[in-house]
Amino acid sequence: MSELLPVFLDVTSYVLILVLVALGLMIVFGMMGVINMAHGELFMIGAFVMVAAQGAGLPFLAGLVLAPLVVGFLGLLIETALIRHIYHRPLDTILATWGLSIALKQLIVLSFGPESQSVTLPLDGTLTLGAFSYPLYRLVLMAVSAVLIGGTFWLFIRTDFGLMARAVIARPTTAATLGIDTRRMYRWSFVIGTALAGLAGALVAPIISVDPQMGLGYLVPGFLSILVGGAGALAGVLVGGAVVGGVGNLLAVWISPVAALITVYILAILIIRLKPEGILGGRRAK
Repeated sequence: MSELLPVFLDVTSYVLILVLVALGLMIVFGMMGVINMAHGELFMIGAFVMVAAQGAGLPFLAGLVLAPLVVGFLGLLIETALIRHIYHRPLDTILATWGLSIALKQLIVLSFGPESQSVTLPLDGTLTLGAFSYPLYRLVLMAVSAVLIGGTFWLFIRTDFGLMARAVIARPTTAATLGIDTRRMYRWSFVIGTALAGLAGALVAPIISVDPQMGLGYLVPGFLSILVGGAGALAGVLVGGAVVGGVGNLLAVWISPVAALITVYILAILIIRLKPEGILGGRRAK
């Protein structure tokens, strides 16, 4: 049992971060139908904000606050200058955000160099209970991620903002007729989605190698989580993240990373083939 528990906790921490990244994708896709290919790079920039904060001698909490603010502001600029002009042109949004992702990666390379960076762990201890031992920061990471995921669900399910957002998702024309500023809802939903990506990047920075290519490693599983869980339901991200992240990590430990990747893709294809709308397809948060 003491050998399996660390594996289970590692899988749980990965799934929670993956869900946090996928939630940002889901908000943008669900609200605007925009497939944001630069979402992984926004996640990466959040991690590099933490690198810059540490290099400037700022405490870890300061970097944790700065990352979503910086990335959220960048998201506001992207939405204002680019996304709002191509809302209803899916192919154009894919091409535009893909080009943006390349530009953001090159900007990071020019600013920090192509080599990997590292962030010092804010908590260097371990929790030891008998034969069981586990890093404290990973436990904190799981707790913070769970709170953020719960807070996001609360925002979109229990608040007036969430009610208006879901109205715009379900019936944008009717929502506009009832006086909801759909353009404003699009803008702030995009900002929230990008800020979540930046915060996820900052949280995970101390336990992974921070480099300009790191975003792809979360972008693809994030999209798979949405497709597997169902793009029509916010809760679908939880199901999809658990399936994609859980199966992938467990198989990577028990078999091999390559076999795990192949299995996850095959599983995702089978689920999408049998249930094109995803496991929770067609449902919407109420």
